Amino acid sequence: MTMMEVLERTGADILNKEAREVFEKAGCWVDGNRVRIPSALSEWAVRTAPSRVTVCDRNGKRALRVETTNAFYGPGQGNTYVIDPMTGERRKPIKADVANAGVVCDGLKNVDFAMSNGLPTDVNPNVAEVHAFEALVTNTKKPIIQSIQGIEQAQAILDIATSISGSLKEFQKNPFVVLLIETEGTLVHSDETLAKVIFAAQNGVPYIYSTKLIAGETSPATPAGAIVVALADILVGVLLGQLVRQGTPVIGGGFFTIKDNENDILPYGAPEVSLMGTGMANALRFLGIPSFGFAGATDSKDSDAQMGLEAAFSILHAGMSGTSLIHGCGQLEYGLSASLALLVMGDEVMGMTRRIIKGVEVNEERMARGVINEVQPGGHYLGEEHTLKYFRSEFWWPSVMNRSRISDWEANGAKTLGQKVKEKTQTLLTTHQPEKLSKDVLSKIKLIIDRVDAR
Repeated sequence: MTMMEVLERTGADILNKEAREVFEKAGCWVDGNRVRIPSALSEWAVRTAPSRVTVCDRNGKRALRVETTNAFYGPGQGNTYVIDPMTGERRKPIKADVANAGVVCDGLKNVDFAMSNGLPTDVNPNVAEVHAFEALVTNTKKPIIQSIQGIEQAQAILDIATSISGSLKEFQKNPFVVLLIETEGTLVHSDETLAKVIFAAQNGVPYIYSTKLIAGETSPATPAGAIVVALADILVGVLLGQLVRQGTPVIGGGFFTIKDNENDILPYGAPEVSLMGTGMANALRFLGIPSFGFAGATDSKDSDAQMGLEAAFSILHAGMSGTSLIHGCGQLEYGLSASLALLVMGDEVMGMTRRIIKGVEVNEERMARGVINEVQPGGHYLGEEHTLKYFRSEFWWPSVMNRSRISDWEANGAKTLGQKVKEKTQTLLTTHQPEKLSKDVLSKIKLIIDRVDAR
């Protein structure tokens, strides 16, 4: 396969000394920082890495079977600004915003996992990810994908997770946190990035090895070439994890975009984002590696038609492509701003997408030949037991989209989708009560937070 040939022929720059030693011991060719990986070793890593990563909720209940046949949705992360859900103000995120993201994720039916919608600016910036994780884990029981900036932060997050699970062994058996390890790609893997992989593998923590590429700038301009580079980068992270601890749960993926030179931005709503993401997901499915993709974001600055179009199109595309974990929903302005309202709207589209993916189930009872004969031509099916049985399960029903008659719509205030989404977001924040952690666990978490703040 082409990406394996790239690693064998061209290789990658490995800037972590321990990682180079692991690769060399396994039979890779090391010349300074450049490491060339035999294709046989890449093939071994693909066979050894689990084809399914099971992620639990905070209570240890199995929630996500992350494999090549399932698709799960969640929000984006790491935004510079947030749109205040009550006032509409665009401002820097604080810890309370991350807590709000946890509450909304917890209350939405089709959102499967939570992520931080921005790094809080009202805490110590050196440990902002730890504070973000605390805000999420205390406000949702859903699985969490958590980015990390260093080994100390990773250890603190793992300490919090094990204080909830009871021990590292129990957490490994029923993990509810997946570490997000990001590399900027183009066959260069930093010292810190690879140290995170080694940490995750040594501790048996599921991790995502994710690359970010700009077609024509940090990767070839062609979608095929960009996908090859991305897969080569991902295989480096997969191989290292398996060499450190065979069977380490790993998910591969990333984010592709292009450079809009006219506006000097990296668009999130461009069709190429979905196109290349689909190509990567398909290739990873062929390899048997669960995939991490992107959908539900927009380049729009407000709740308008462009926002709905770009977000809905990408959510549908990613789901139908079979991407395993799909993040990114709720990001405006090419990823600069987080919007809980867009996440709520995205939840509706996720439900629609799941109904489309479900397709038409065919069996003897569903084909209803006996019912058709019983009703006869010109009859109606409203009173049939068959209709009563399948009326709810076979149809999708909206929660914020409007299907009422115009007179009823006007009588209820003639509210637009944007208004209804805003109201639902605010209602979730004021009324939804996530399941709380025990006082004992909260005390342990506070001690960990106090310790990292003191450093």
